[in-house]
Amino acid sequence: MDSSAPISTAAPVLPNTATALFQGSLTVQVRALVLGSRIATGGAEGFRKLSEKPLFLAGRGGGCAQVFRYGVVVLFGMSEQDEAELCASLSVREPLPRPESEQVELRIEGDSEADPRVENGVIFVPNESVRHLELIGEALAKSVVLAYHESAIASVFDRIEPLAQNLHDNLNSGKRERELLEYIGGALLSEQRMVGRVEVREKPELLWENTALERFYLRLEREYELRERATSVERKLSLISRSAQTALDLLEQRSTRRVEWYIVALIVVEIMLTLYSMLS
Repeated sequence: MDSSAPISTAAPVLPNTATALFQGSLTVQVRALVLGSRIATGGAEGFRKLSEKPLFLAGRGGGCAQVFRYGVVVLFGMSEQDEAELCASLSVREPLPRPESEQVELRIEGDSEADPRVENGVIFVPNESVRHLELIGEALAKSVVLAYHESAIASVFDRIEPLAQNLHDNLNSGKRERELLEYIGGALLSEQRMVGRVEVREKPELLWENTALERFYLRLEREYELRERATSVERKLSLISRSAQTALDLLEQRSTRRVEWYIVALIVVEIMLTLYSMLS
């Protein structure tokens, strides 16, 4: 990649039509990738800015991409080379060894009066409204983040059952205590990222400026079941945190009880030694 080509400093300008972004193509593949926990949006050298919040970039060979600070990139019909160069140019914190991904087909209709909709998993939008693409990116980014957390939570549930059984059988391992603390910390961190950064339940800022697009976003929200899945993830995170906390409390109680017995034993030994010295 030519690192000498800086990102454009001109004022971001969105094209008038969607086909202008996709070089006349009416069918576009859209992919959302979770790259890590955070993306610093100061990178992306050589890609022209179309808008700022979230960062919307034009591909060199057609297509475009949205970059979200909470670790997600949504790619609209970009070439494999552009995708690879864009992802490599971004500064990603805690990068995932294997990015979580989600894909959908987008079809652009020539009729400017066409109603944007979702049918059988395919999204239809009129050519004249590029703003619809931004909302699609917002919804897909939130959906793929939820998918990432759903997968992580399923893995935790698979591990927490044998851990609970081990704690029932033997509560004297410091390793188990550390593992419980990791589960509690992981659950709190996931909830903070999902609620504080991603704001799954919040409306995109674009809707505050253009209420006419709100109905379309609500359709996307229902299609990807964003609110229902967010509620389910939050409940599971809460259950993991409570379960781990309960087990940790039991472990601490057992440890406290053991220390109390040690103290009693020492007192008994001291009394016996005192009696022995007095009798001798």
